[in-house]
Amino acid sequence: MSEIVLHNYFRSSTSYRVRIALEMKGLEYTYVAHHLRHGEHRDAPYLAVNPQGLVPALVWSDGTLLLQSLAIMEFLDETVPEPPLLPADALGRARVRMLAQMIACDIHPVNNLRVLTSLRTLYGAGDEDIANWFRHWVNETFEPLEKILASSPDTGMFCHGDRPGIADICLVAQVANNQRFNLDMTPYPVISRINAACLELPAFRRAAPANQPDAE
Repeated sequence: MSEIVLHNYFRSSTSYRVRIALEMKGLEYTYVAHHLRHGEHRDAPYLAVNPQGLVPALVWSDGTLLLQSLAIMEFLDETVPEPPLLPADALGRARVRMLAQMIACDIHPVNNLRVLTSLRTLYGAGDEDIANWFRHWVNETFEPLEKILASSPDTGMFCHGDRPGIADICLVAQVANNQRFNLDMTPYPVISRINAACLELPAFRRAAPANQPDAE
């Protein structure tokens, strides 16, 4: 099988998600870094690979380009079934997707680097304004997410039962971002407990931003 190539950036939470999934599946891949703050994702060579100019981008072994971290993770789960990232039952899969999308669709789109940069360049937001913006939108989703996790009998050691999956991957990547903006995690004991349990696992540690070749 030809090599799998992951175009990513060490601090990108969406890239972090895909790295965790690849590590959990035991898949070897070539790591290609694009420094987002230096604009390397907008350079012509990368745009020739991914016209959207975002990370992550996974080039599968047959040369197929795959974008969007949630789609990539589900593709990996269907292609390499073990260990599973989604439950076997339809209701369980729907619950895990719900939890993952609360983070991936409600937090990340308003807090990614493009948006934060635009707040600064278009509206003159300062560092503290941007940090407050970031924390506000995380809290808007983490408050109900904490309640859902705390009240559901389906929550176990991880977001759904005692095996980590796509929801946990999204949670861990988001918490890593939160730390950069000094978000107080005290109100979120269940989220914090799940995050800590995930970080005990080798796949999550290997995929962590600090352990990547382009880490700063």
